[in-house]
Amino acid sequence: MPAVSPFESCARKTLPGSETFKLSPAMNSVLVVDDEPGIRNFLQRGLSRHFSLVETAEDAQAADRLLRRCHFDLIIADIRLPGLNGVEWVSRLREQGATTGVIFITAHADLETAVAALRAGAEDFIMKPFRMEQMTTAVRRYLEKQEMRRENFVLRRQVEQLIEDAGLVGDCDLMRGVCEVLRRVAPMPSTVLIEGESGTGKELAARAIHKWSGRAGSFVPVNCGGMPAELLESELFGHVKGAFTGAQQAREGLFSYAKGGTLFLDEIGEMPLSMQVHLLRVLEARTIRPVGSNSEIPVDVRIIAATNRDLSEEVEKGNFREDLYYRLNVLNIRMPALRERPQDIETLARHFIQVLSAQLGVEAPRLGTADLARMKEYHWPGNVRELKNVIERCLLLGGSPASCLSTSWNAAAPAEEKEEEPLLLETVEKRHILRVLDQQGGNKSAAARLLGVSRKTLERKMKAWGYA
Repeated sequence: MPAVSPFESCARKTLPGSETFKLSPAMNSVLVVDDEPGIRNFLQRGLSRHFSLVETAEDAQAADRLLRRCHFDLIIADIRLPGLNGVEWVSRLREQGATTGVIFITAHADLETAVAALRAGAEDFIMKPFRMEQMTTAVRRYLEKQEMRRENFVLRRQVEQLIEDAGLVGDCDLMRGVCEVLRRVAPMPSTVLIEGESGTGKELAARAIHKWSGRAGSFVPVNCGGMPAELLESELFGHVKGAFTGAQQAREGLFSYAKGGTLFLDEIGEMPLSMQVHLLRVLEARTIRPVGSNSEIPVDVRIIAATNRDLSEEVEKGNFREDLYYRLNVLNIRMPALRERPQDIETLARHFIQVLSAQLGVEAPRLGTADLARMKEYHWPGNVRELKNVIERCLLLGGSPASCLSTSWNAAAPAEEKEEEPLLLETVEKRHILRVLDQQGGNKSAAARLLGVSRKTLERKMKAWGYA
């Protein structure tokens, strides 16, 4: 009976946990490089259970010939090879741009060799003689690490794409910090409060959180300042048939539509005090009661609120409930104003030019040095939304970004400049209202607050001027 090497005897044994060894679909080939035929045969037989392709080579030159022929997902190499040793060979592969994972094996190890192997990019280091169980454990560990790297890469690309698609574009430290926080809080169920001026991208940030959260339900936005308390209550919680005049049939509210997803409460600072009580109860009990109903319905909804007001000041003024503020302010994210990150203006402008020119089917204008200089000097009270509007106006009118910017830049007209003809009061009012609205990026609620009128009044005037 022929003698059996210790490696062959190990290969014939059942591997503990081998039946649960799940190979990633993307990992299917391994290259074994060793000058000992017994080790090559031992590893080829043992690894063939997990890899669809296992090739062997006796030295670096033979391994190079195989690498020129096909791609390998993993290399298992002896350190002491004839000619070019394993560490030198792998180091050369790295210099050539190869990123394949490497597990080194050796019968002669010292600290210097181990350090050299790690510098060459070794994933693991196994001493001879070894059992197949040790090797499969190392391979499994590497595959799990690779899968995690792949998932992280895909996630990063999804995140980058989502940020770009959403307009959360920017290379400054402020935006990088914001995006990192968005990624970290997304998987958590906690309530998030997003603060920032109008036009800074609060809803975009909320949508990013929902996208990255992995929640199966929908993203449902609602403007808390756009309707009276009674209507907002029905809109959020729904109502039963006959709950009020005109309620001819039952209707589900936005909380129900957002089941398993995210409810975005925009302009939360404008929510009527009477509604704040109802929202506080929902946050505490995680149940809603439709208008006119005696029963409560459990809800699984992630709440994200946004405001351009300082809610702590609103609490001191008595305009916002303190207990609700602390319920909402579990995780706080502040969206920076565009003037705080002027280095992102060029990146954002080019992004909007590319996206909007494709949408509108017009030629993308050249963004000159003078345009950029003027845009960086501008205060941008309407923030990113205003920048987007300026670029869109530029594309529609065919002018330069700087020329389109002047229509909303107060500083563009010297203070001492006077109109050639006296203007009617109505004309002056119209110009002023439209300018304020433009500065606020089209946000009617924000413009109405600055003008000191109600949103309904502003909307009525806009409709009369044909801007509704």
